[in-house]
Amino acid sequence: MNAIMQEVRNRDPYQREFHQAVEEMLESIKPVLDRIPEYRSSKAVERLVEPERVLQFRVPWMDDDGEVHVNRGFRVEMNSALGPYKGGLRFHPSVNLSILKFLAFEQVFKNALTTLPLGGGKGGSDFDPKGKSDNEIMRFCQSFMLELFRHIGHNTDVPAGDIGVGPREIGYLFGMYKKLRNEFTGVLTGKGLSWGGSLIRPEATGYGTVYFAEEMLNSRDLSLQNTSCLVSGSGNVAQYTTEKLLQLGAKVHTLSDSSGHIYDEEGIDEEKLEYVKTLKNVTRGRIKEYAERFPSAVFIPHDPEEQKNPIWEHRADCAFPSATENEINSVDARNLISNGVRLVAEGANMPTDMEGIHTFLDAGVLFGPSKAANAGGVTVSGLEMTQNNMRMGWTRKEVDERLRLIMKDIHKTCLETTEEYGTPGNYLNGANIAGFVKVVDAMLDQGLV
Repeated sequence: MNAIMQEVRNRDPYQREFHQAVEEMLESIKPVLDRIPEYRSSKAVERLVEPERVLQFRVPWMDDDGEVHVNRGFRVEMNSALGPYKGGLRFHPSVNLSILKFLAFEQVFKNALTTLPLGGGKGGSDFDPKGKSDNEIMRFCQSFMLELFRHIGHNTDVPAGDIGVGPREIGYLFGMYKKLRNEFTGVLTGKGLSWGGSLIRPEATGYGTVYFAEEMLNSRDLSLQNTSCLVSGSGNVAQYTTEKLLQLGAKVHTLSDSSGHIYDEEGIDEEKLEYVKTLKNVTRGRIKEYAERFPSAVFIPHDPEEQKNPIWEHRADCAFPSATENEINSVDARNLISNGVRLVAEGANMPTDMEGIHTFLDAGVLFGPSKAANAGGVTVSGLEMTQNNMRMGWTRKEVDERLRLIMKDIHKTCLETTEEYGTPGNYLNGANIAGFVKVVDAMLDQGLV
């Protein structure tokens, strides 16, 4: 295992996030490789850590003042053993190959856990949509799709949204794809309801994370009713995590963005949440405006140079990191534990670093890793693909029931796998092993390709 990890580092020495994702997987799967020698002899791990295809291309576009800009576009098609590549597009200045390879690698196993026939991929650009006009974003999306369209299709690769890519961007991307290919297919998910989208898709990641958390608590005869919760982020995942927590009787005290976080002693109720949705989705303001609007809240700025994040220093029962990768380190993890947190469910992708994960596991905290806990988003994306193929749409109740059932099944699979491999209650091992076995078995069935 050390040799495999060293080879990954040697091949791509600067891809820190990708190294972290691979190392987390390798720590979990050693018992599987010991039990099934064919996995070692077939070099299954070595094949898994190398993407099937990596695409990189330039994206020239013109702003409203007539100035030309050039960004980089990417698509990492990681593994298609279980089905067409599936995974989001991220538009953010931090986007690079390391981040996209880590996201694509995680996506492979996350998609495997959903029980849907989906491979894993991820893509995006270092373009920053913040501060851009609708016309500038439209021109960028059209230029991006001018290259991407050659490599995607409803039976090949089906992108979705991610950070910086919401309904507006999906609309512009889909419109350009439709024009270039002269066909109307479900090649992107997260579409508008009137042109092939699915109900519950915007809510799916947040709702699914809460459903998974509820299942973890139920396994110990507990529930979310009357718990106090910390939620980070204020985008799509954070908003709908908060909404579902309120519906299940929990109280949410925090939300955040890159500038800092708000702490509301009284709790964020439905009216306050609607304000946050308008603030972030319509006026695109900053979370500190919440504290200016509601006197029960205070705004606490965050210094990125600090070795801790103050949002995790409040007393609470449950934490839902829903902002970005590596937002919880070992210091944050210890702060959460000392303040009474007994459950952490990851709404963002890999929001806890390796030291933080070990801190939680050593303390007996219920830890729901992102590849299991936040699989609700891709689950409903898969259900959207099914509806597109059937040329029909399901009701909100039908989609929500299917989502909840799949999250329940994911939890059951993870829990049973932890017991089978001798680490009961370790959901990280359960998710990694269950996803790994399913993907590798499919790869071996299909030969050395």
